Amino acid sequence: QVQLEESGGGSVHPGGFLTLSCKISGLTFNGFYIGWFRQAPGKEREFVARTGWNSGRSEYADLAKGRFTIAAEYDKYTIYLAMTNLKPEDTAVYYCNLGQWWGQGTQVTVGS
Repeated sequence: QVQLEESGGGSVHPGGFLTLSCKISGLTFNGFYIGWFRQAPGKEREFVARTGWNSGRSEYADLAKGRFTIAAEYDKYTIYLAMTNLKPEDTAVYYCNLGQWWGQGTQVTVGS
């Protein structure tokens, strides 16, 4: 049973930065993508970024390009989402995703 646990959310001012972490447990296979989605109040969940496990190949939604970076520490079974130049519209619950598995989410709030 794969389990994903996010951390690192919080409240920041516009222009600020945060790094989210997602710890993976129960992993017994390879060759997959793992990534981040987000859901703002009243909106649908949307794709943010993903990376191929052990491939180094990453993909980003337009909302993330140039501001967010996804990275992985394979020996720690952890992925990260480094977010810079945060905007109020980035306010959302951020979820780690691997196939059918989802984390519980971590809240990011950007405001003055």
